[in-house]
Amino acid sequence: MTALTRGTSVAAQLQQLILDNPGMELFLEAFAGQAAELFSDPDQLLCSITLKRDKRAQTVASSSTEANQLDELQYGYGDGPCLYAAESGELTLVADTRTGSRWIEYFEAIHGLGCYSVLAVPLLIGDDGGAALNLYGKSTGIFTDDFVHAVEDYAAEAAVTLQVAVQIANHKEVSDDLRKAMESRTAIDIAVGIVAGQNRCSQEEAFGILRRASSHQNIKLRELAERLVESVTAAKVATHFA
Repeated sequence: MTALTRGTSVAAQLQQLILDNPGMELFLEAFAGQAAELFSDPDQLLCSITLKRDKRAQTVASSSTEANQLDELQYGYGDGPCLYAAESGELTLVADTRTGSRWIEYFEAIHGLGCYSVLAVPLLIGDDGGAALNLYGKSTGIFTDDFVHAVEDYAAEAAVTLQVAVQIANHKEVSDDLRKAMESRTAIDIAVGIVAGQNRCSQEEAFGILRRASSHQNIKLRELAERLVESVTAAKVATHFA
């Protein structure tokens, strides 16, 4: 089992991952790779990260195809220790899957893949779930108190940086949506001016003409406006931001 990297804090390492991997998915994939290096042992332990967004769970990265299979089986059942940890924010430890009283069908299924213990540690909590670090043991007795505390410490130190990554991703998403809305408005405004000039009518009347054309052609108003502008100017609409 690989020990935690010394010398450089977890937070510093994760901050560098944010800089090196723009975008939430890329960052979480890089983070999962780091976690797998720290905690995974191919002979005894498998590692993955579950991310739940928009009511859908997915594995953003895993230490092996086996770990991915264990996750996918859990998603198929719609419940399990890793999903529970991501949704509830509670650390979930199953020391022996053969004696567990919960998620029995799932545990019976993963025995065929040689998994007999599970540790799931929450990383992010959100309105529609969150993220969890999943560790699958090929035997019992792997998740000692010291090991669990080490994983908890890692997750706690990582949590703040992960929250920052989420806020950055959310801010970028809002900014992108605003930019798209402004670009859409620009195209429509230019198209209204073109139609008004061609038909010698008011802007309100020109907008009505565009809207009816959009409905008749079953095409979004923005797309129709962009096509009109391009046909007249031979150039795509460009929106300039201060």
